Amino acid sequence: MRRNHRLTPYLFLLPAILLLGVFNLYPAVATIAESFFGNSLNLAAGKQFVGFKNFVRVLSDPVFLTSLNVTMIFTLVINPLQTALALALALIANQGVKGISIFRSILLLPVAVSINVTAIVWGLMLDQNNGLFNGLLAVLGFSRQPFLGSADQALWSIILIMTWKAAPFYMLFFLAGLQNISRDVVEAAQIDGAKSWQILWRIILPIMRPVIVFVLIIDTIGNLILFVPIYLLTNGGPRLSTNLLMYETYRRGFIYGDIGAAAAMLTILLGLIGLALLVQVMLTRLMAGRSA
Repeated sequence: MRRNHRLTPYLFLLPAILLLGVFNLYPAVATIAESFFGNSLNLAAGKQFVGFKNFVRVLSDPVFLTSLNVTMIFTLVINPLQTALALALALIANQGVKGISIFRSILLLPVAVSINVTAIVWGLMLDQNNGLFNGLLAVLGFSRQPFLGSADQALWSIILIMTWKAAPFYMLFFLAGLQNISRDVVEAAQIDGAKSWQILWRIILPIMRPVIVFVLIIDTIGNLILFVPIYLLTNGGPRLSTNLLMYETYRRGFIYGDIGAAAAMLTILLGLIGLALLVQVMLTRLMAGRSA
């Protein structure tokens, strides 16, 4: 009976584990295996084991290296930006003032909009000829900007769009963490004369560390596999300035039919995700050790 009792939680978890295995684990393993074969979309050609030739071919491809560089810049900029903005919004939304519920509802509007609709609407607003933003710039006396049509501005435009979309979502996690912090701890610090920034730095942030790590992890994964806005708005351009790894993988596999190279790119992307998560966990443990 004791053994059966111990197995009960795993039985309840079994359906979720099976779904994760079928829709997440199996595709990842199949992709890694596919990267060692030189097949194409031509099923009649069959498969041919080529070892690491796909990786050598991909890593010597200037287009892939450009895509890798763009992805790294994009990730290093947008991750701290989204996390910091989400935390700032959560600190504001956590204030017990009149009308704060309306403010929270407004902040959550981007969460209710699908990523496809978000990309299309923002694409219209950033249009060089008839977009809302260029209309406002014209009214203020500034020249029109190409935004998504410029190699210098397109990536930053994507960062703006995704920050608007994702920051309110991550704010929910921070807001939940803030509301679990005892008011007695904060009030005791205020009585002792601690300033607002000291309370934030020495009390709130250390308590919120697990939430921050969680947000950074899911934010990193989400940004590294970003695809829809690139597909709908820029197609990786202009001049490969928004050609993120996920879109380059799609382009190589489904437009050019080079499945082996696409699988190798996805394998490298999985490795980058694992490396980024490892670095975040190590930095978190290091910060925890210093604070202790």
